[in-house]
Amino acid sequence: MTNSRNTPEGDKQNSGREEASSSPTELLRNARSQLTELTGMTAESVSSFERTEIGWTLEIEVLELERVPDTMSLLASYRVDLDPDGQLTGYRRIRRYERGRADAHRPGGR
Repeated sequence: MTNSRNTPEGDKQNSGREEASSSPTELLRNARSQLTELTGMTAESVSSFERTEIGWTLEIEVLELERVPDTMSLLASYRVDLDPDGQLTGYRRIRRYERGRADAHRPGGR
């Protein structure tokens, strides 16, 4: 019996996983794309990115409500969890804010 890791196909699959793990740019691009597809909202930027024991955790800034002027648009930060292969396993909104507002500098937030 041949182990799939010993076959050329197994090598391709394994190397694909290594590429996903070794390319943060591709991982971030895919995470933004998956979140946009699921929510229907524009993922503007990634403000936090870290590897965890079970995959990856990102914080993605999303445009929730476009207003005029643009500084009044509503944005939100979403925590996004990915498995080791970069597939989205869950997300949730963790804060909502106007584009023109800065975070409070005191402990505990606003």
